[in-house]
Amino acid sequence: MRSVELFAGAGGLAMGCEIAGFEHLAVVEWDRWACDTVRENQRRGYPLLASWNLHEGDVRTFDWGSVPQGIELLAGGPPCQPFSIGGKHKAQADKRDMFPATVEVIRRLKPKAFIVENVKGLTRATFANYFHYIQLQLEFPELPPIGDEDWSGHLKRLQEEKTSGRNKGTGLTYNVVPTLVNAANYGVPQKRERVFLVGFRDDLGVEWSFPEPTHSYDALLHDQWITGVYWRRHGLRTPDLPLRLAGRVAKLRQMKTPLTTLPWRTVRDAIQGLPAPESRGASKIPNHLFQPGAKSYPGHTGSPLDLPAKTLKAGDHGVPGGENMLVRDDGSVRYFTVRESARIQTFPDGYRFHGSWTETMRQLGNAVPVLLAQRVASSVAEKLAMAELGKFKKANTGKRRATA
Repeated sequence: MRSVELFAGAGGLAMGCEIAGFEHLAVVEWDRWACDTVRENQRRGYPLLASWNLHEGDVRTFDWGSVPQGIELLAGGPPCQPFSIGGKHKAQADKRDMFPATVEVIRRLKPKAFIVENVKGLTRATFANYFHYIQLQLEFPELPPIGDEDWSGHLKRLQEEKTSGRNKGTGLTYNVVPTLVNAANYGVPQKRERVFLVGFRDDLGVEWSFPEPTHSYDALLHDQWITGVYWRRHGLRTPDLPLRLAGRVAKLRQMKTPLTTLPWRTVRDAIQGLPAPESRGASKIPNHLFQPGAKSYPGHTGSPLDLPAKTLKAGDHGVPGGENMLVRDDGSVRYFTVRESARIQTFPDGYRFHGSWTETMRQLGNAVPVLLAQRVASSVAEKLAMAELGKFKKANTGKRRATA
């Protein structure tokens, strides 16, 4: 199935889509360091990237005429700084807002489906109207702003179009499903909340819902404090049950139906098998260098080993909240190495990152976890395949009737 990737960064979403069976006809990213990461892995012959047609540049200047209309998927994570908690929160007033450019590419390519990912901040009350505006633009991509029409005027016109129902089933329209998800619930060793906007072209008649969670906190608590299998797996003695968890664990003990989810994956699970970065053998592992200077202070604490990591951020030493640090068993802290961060973002160990500490951590902090991307893209691929199969069966039925 054919696809294109916008704002590809270091390739997390693109790799997940590739694993799910999509073949990228174009992978577009403006950042040189992120492109260097992709190019370095291509030079090394990393298989998932072998056929990528990488374009370093702005999606607004790419020759989209070189890509056929009606491809199966468009995917991308438009720059999130206008909506991130760490940014200036300018939304539509921020020149880095790439949602209009995304809608323009959808309008030109008319993909059967799209996957758009962004930060949780997009759902804040401050941006409620603009978030609604984004969804309507994706739903009706053939109704762009007219002249110097501002976004509020365009929103009003799109709302009128939606309530009228005029274009549904006629022009290029999409059924759009917005979902706020926690990556930890899908096997990613990180509590990373993100918004996915998934759309299917209306003429396909696809019925889709976001994949059900496969992992849970309760299942982790069960493995840690009821069976103890978590600690045995790591060769550790079961510690005393924290008082703050006593009530929740007691309720889990009383449950009569077994849990159907797997346990959340933790930092300890993610970095298992990697030597401490301060040790002698660590230098032999790519991207596994010790970074000095980590400190803990109020409001700047790291990720406990026995929970999923806090959300990795696009920064290094100055990241607020200490999200890019781990807390050792003795209570001391250190920075995650690039390799550890890559594991937390579920990049394969064979995938290497190019650039300085600052640049590589920025790439990782902006990335979509590969495993989460794969789960979403696989569910989209399945629905597209079923729609194509239904179309094929319908056509064959018509032929048989015509020859009868």
